[in-house]
Amino acid sequence: MTKATAPLTKGSSGSADEEALREAALEAADRLFYAKGVQGVGMDELRTASGISLKRLYRLFPSKDAIVEQVLLGRHRKWTEGVATAVARETQPRERLLAVYDFLASWFTEEDFRGCAFINSFGELGGTSPRVAEIVRSHKDDFQKYLSGLTAEIGAPPSLAPQLAILAEGAQTTAAISGSAEPARQARAAAEVLIDSALSRR
Repeated sequence: MTKATAPLTKGSSGSADEEALREAALEAADRLFYAKGVQGVGMDELRTASGISLKRLYRLFPSKDAIVEQVLLGRHRKWTEGVATAVARETQPRERLLAVYDFLASWFTEEDFRGCAFINSFGELGGTSPRVAEIVRSHKDDFQKYLSGLTAEIGAPPSLAPQLAILAEGAQTTAAISGSAEPARQARAAAEVLIDSALSRR
C-alpha cells in the first residue's frame, strides 16, 4: 500500500465524538479547498463552515498542512472507489478499460466539478510542500498501476497504460477549463484507437 492509500488516523482520544468532528472538519475543508483552492481558504473560514472552534480544530489537526494532507488522502480513496465501481460494471476486458473514461464523463457533469484536486493542489503547493507533492505523485502512480492491471487483462503491451493515463489526465484538465464533459468522450475515442492499435501489434 502506498502512502496515499494509508487510512486516516484517529484522533488522540479515539472517541466517536472526536471522529465525527474530524469528519465534519475534513468534509468542510474538502468542499472549500476544491472550490476556492487551498491558499484561498483560511482557518477562520474553515471554522465557520465546519462549526468547530479554532481551538478544537487545532486539537484535531496540528496544522492546516495536516488538514490538506488528510483531504487529499480522502480524495484518493473516493477516486479509487469511483473508478473501480465503474470498471466493475463491465465484464469484457476492453470495455473495462473504456469504463474509466465513462467514469470521467459522469464526473465532469457534476455541478461542482473544477478539475483534478491533485493537479490543482500540486499547482498551488507542489513547489513548497514536499508532502503534498509526494501524495499527488503517489496518487497518479497508483492510477497508472491500476490501468496497467486492466491493460494486462486484454494482453496489451505495458506501454499502453501510461498512454491511457495521459489521455485521462489531459481530459480532466481540459474539462475543467472548458466546462464541458466532451473531453471525456474525446479521450475515450482516442483510447479505443490506442487499444486497438496495441492489440493489433501482438
